[in-house]
Amino acid sequence: MRLRSALAAALGGLMLSAALPSSPASAATGEFVYTYAGLNSVALRGVLADPESGQCINLPETVGSALPAHAPRNHTNSTATVFLDADCDGDTFYVMNPGKVLGDRLRLRSVVFG
Repeated sequence: MRLRSALAAALGGLMLSAALPSSPASAATGEFVYTYAGLNSVALRGVLADPESGQCINLPETVGSALPAHAPRNHTNSTATVFLDADCDGDTFYVMNPGKVLGDRLRLRSVVFG
């Protein structure tokens, strides 16, 4: 009887661990690169490395700045949707497939990976 209970418990634990995801959160692999204006409007490079998927990311250099970032390069393995407004809000957005590079004319303040 004890062997049967122990076997049932072990089998139940194995099935439970197989049902759980292997990682608690998924992330895009690679870098999302963009340009932003630093002091005296000097162009600087910003990078999001292995960004979280499915959640909006406000580009930190654009928070409180009158100038949005520009020239995004999606060097991740996920599709990136970039937004002109913070908090992935507004009607102005662009979908970037993995590997897509856009020019200086595209402006952004937030991005979500999916």
